[in-house]
Amino acid sequence: MLPLGLLTAAQGHPMLVELKNGETLNGHLVSCDTYMNLTLKEVIQTSPEGDRFFRLPECYVRGNNIKYLRMEDEIVDLVKDQQASQQAARGGRGGGQGGRGDHSGRGERGGRGGRGGRGRGGRGGRGGG
Repeated sequence: MLPLGLLTAAQGHPMLVELKNGETLNGHLVSCDTYMNLTLKEVIQTSPEGDRFFRLPECYVRGNNIKYLRMEDEIVDLVKDQQASQQAARGGRGGGQGGRGDHSGRGERGGRGGRGGRGRGGRGGRGGG
């Protein structure tokens, strides 16, 4: 299960975000992007010592400041079920696209480059030496 898939499924749900500096944020996930930047709403921010609390209407968290995320178990179960059904619809691993002999639509040389030879190393049988 990939983290971004889990985050996109968690949109609209409550979560706890702990930052590298020790602060925690409790709020509802509004959005996330591919850098794991988050936007939360109805946030309660707790100081690293746990003695001060702040209520914020909205909060933006840069992804590289996140230590960990905690969310409801139901969201994790939901994503697992979705991925299992997608894999079943796809036919399991590999996708079943042709074997070795057909070059898989890579042109007449089978994706081995434009010059002669057998692939790696040497001069590829082109004179010299």
